[in-house]
Amino acid sequence: MSLDHAQQLSIALALEACFGYPDALYRRIRHPVVWIGHVITALEQTWNTRNGKGNYTKGMLLLGLVMLIAFGAAWLLEQLADRTFIIVGLLAATTGLAQRSLYIHVVAVLNPLLANDLERARSEVACIVGRDTAILDETGIATAATESLAESLCDGVIAPAFWFLVGGLPGLFIYKAVNTADSLIGHCDQRYRAFGWAAARTDDVMNFVPARIAGLFLCLARFRGLGIMWRDAGKHASPNAGWTEAAMAGVLGIQLGGPVSYDGELAWRATFGTGPKPRVNDLRDALRVYVTACLLLWLLVGVIAWLQ
Repeated sequence: MSLDHAQQLSIALALEACFGYPDALYRRIRHPVVWIGHVITALEQTWNTRNGKGNYTKGMLLLGLVMLIAFGAAWLLEQLADRTFIIVGLLAATTGLAQRSLYIHVVAVLNPLLANDLERARSEVACIVGRDTAILDETGIATAATESLAESLCDGVIAPAFWFLVGGLPGLFIYKAVNTADSLIGHCDQRYRAFGWAAARTDDVMNFVPARIAGLFLCLARFRGLGIMWRDAGKHASPNAGWTEAAMAGVLGIQLGGPVSYDGELAWRATFGTGPKPRVNDLRDALRVYVTACLLLWLLVGVIAWLQ
């Protein structure tokens, strides 16, 4: 028995939503993204010279190597799944999806906010954002969590699903390798500007279509926000992140973006939407919109599987 990519993805989405990545398995062997992260970190420490000589080229070589490793691992798993156990391929596909884990991480921020436990809420939101969180109030915490939820809908759900539909398990694994490389080395500071250039640009290309699909799904979740998304998406420094942030702001009638602090330094960012800054109830509403967007993805993938 063999399944096409859409059929496999339909099952993988359901499995991941129900079970996620088991904590016991994570404690024993970690996660494939962690493995590829270790490879990237080790190579960066060896190849990223402080004098900058050849760093563009070495960054491209690193990216090519991790993409090749990802492709090889996925190809071997696909061969095993085709010849022996279909479940092997399905379980491997779930490792590239993050519907459940993203939901759980944001709920972990929401619950202490509802209980007015700001200290715990700051601790939980620090697990999903890179900004300084020590002095965030309710609005700051809700803003950070809502922005992370919106952006991660693309990185953790829509883009992996898109690349699985396009290229099967190799497409999914290659995307996760590129996205992980961008997270670790795709920065604009002096250390990574040259070395991480290839990772950042490749991630931009691979997220171009998924980001716009993700923004559209958010708008369809409430049949609103399309005008705000279209107007404000281009304000973001990233060519892709603005689509989901602007869509979420438009859907909820709130304002996202604005100044944030990183390592004690204030960074000025564009704003998305024209409403008030989010509060705890807006974060709860954002989770409902997120779940609806995920269900729309399920529906689309199911229709594709049925048509094939």
